[in-house]
Amino acid sequence: MDQHYVASIALPVSVEEAFAYHERPGALQRLIPPWERVRLERSDGSLEPGSRVVLKNRIFGIWLKWVAEHTAHEPPFLFADTQKSGPFAKWDHRHQFAGVDEHSTLTDDITYQLPGAKLGQALGGAKARATIEAMFSYRHRITHDDLALVSKYELPPQTVAISGASGMVGTSLNSLLTLLGHKTKSIVRQSARNDNEIAGWGESSEYSKFEDVDAVVHLAGKSIADARWTDSIKQEMRDSRVLKTRILCEGLATLNRPPKVLVCASATGIYGDRGEEVLTESTPLGNGFLEDLAREWEEACRPAVEAGIRVVHARLGVVLSPSGGALRKSLLPAKFFGGKLGSGKQWWSWIALDDVVGAIYHAIATESLSGPVNFVSPEPMRNVEFAATLSAVLSRVPLFPAPAFALRAALGEMADALLLSRSRVVPSKLLDSGYSFRFSELEPLLRYCLGKNRLESLS
Repeated sequence: MDQHYVASIALPVSVEEAFAYHERPGALQRLIPPWERVRLERSDGSLEPGSRVVLKNRIFGIWLKWVAEHTAHEPPFLFADTQKSGPFAKWDHRHQFAGVDEHSTLTDDITYQLPGAKLGQALGGAKARATIEAMFSYRHRITHDDLALVSKYELPPQTVAISGASGMVGTSLNSLLTLLGHKTKSIVRQSARNDNEIAGWGESSEYSKFEDVDAVVHLAGKSIADARWTDSIKQEMRDSRVLKTRILCEGLATLNRPPKVLVCASATGIYGDRGEEVLTESTPLGNGFLEDLAREWEEACRPAVEAGIRVVHARLGVVLSPSGGALRKSLLPAKFFGGKLGSGKQWWSWIALDDVVGAIYHAIATESLSGPVNFVSPEPMRNVEFAATLSAVLSRVPLFPAPAFALRAALGEMADALLLSRSRVVPSKLLDSGYSFRFSELEPLLRYCLGKNRLESLS
């Protein structure tokens, strides 16, 4: 028994640009919701009829293969695909585009059947429908917000070199830039293996390749939350940030045609534990291990500044995505009714992963922006509010707090610096320079990235 699902989204770009976004490499990966257990196993990298995509989808702990074949390609108005094998008895998907001037509409039109005919529909129909609605709510939102950057900034094609390109932020940034028509190169430690890599450190470094680069985004650095802070771990953290940043910037400073802008990661930990004080980019810096590390990290960019490169220090708050970081680590405790950390009164200055990459794009495009920039949402919140909001989205109650003494016993110095300190940071320079946040409130973000939203079907 055929089921029909149709949903549309208005896009702030021409139909040609909307179609090109979906046709570029990496589109499918970016549109896979982060809560879905899906792996891209193979793709022809084409939407032409006969090209195939092979996915693996984990359902009830079992990896199932999904093979889809493209059946129509009529740019810029239509492409279509059908399931050749997979979890559905039938799946035909038409991606339809229409538009006038600089506005367009994307309509996803799906006809599907569940296995087991009427019995399968009776047992799993509601679940399948909810899954499809959540998936397209996510896909349409991220498509619209990505393409809004094209409409707002009208940035000509750029070549952007990224260090830490395989990390959570780097992967998302690389995908965004590619889909918006830019070219990316990975800055690597070893010798470059192809034209898409640049060796940035060591004897194999090749700084002349940076002369063909418009912007550098430096994200690499040892995670500060993966291991208890011993003296040796602290030294690794410092070397991976301060030493490597200085080497990179000294190399960029030697170029005849250096990149126009360097966006270098930093952290809101630079302010330290400040109680109820509202912290902006002009606030005096704190003192302590994290504060000193971030200060030295930013100072390591001095050679680039002196060479005339516009440098933006992206002071990152708590980056939220189920793909990694604080949110991923919070999900399991929250599902088992975990609650606040310590007193819960400490401020958490958070930012959505999509806003991190959006703000980096803004920093590249905004020539007036330089120096320290707080990458946090406009609405910091107390940890107890974070825990309550996450629990509500997951339909749980935060019954079991994590006492401060237990966190200190488990994590040592890291507990106070990362989980219990109070940093009420606001994004003054991002707002003043015209950045529009995708997510300024926590609950809409959590519903979006955890699959708790649904689109209204149009048929």
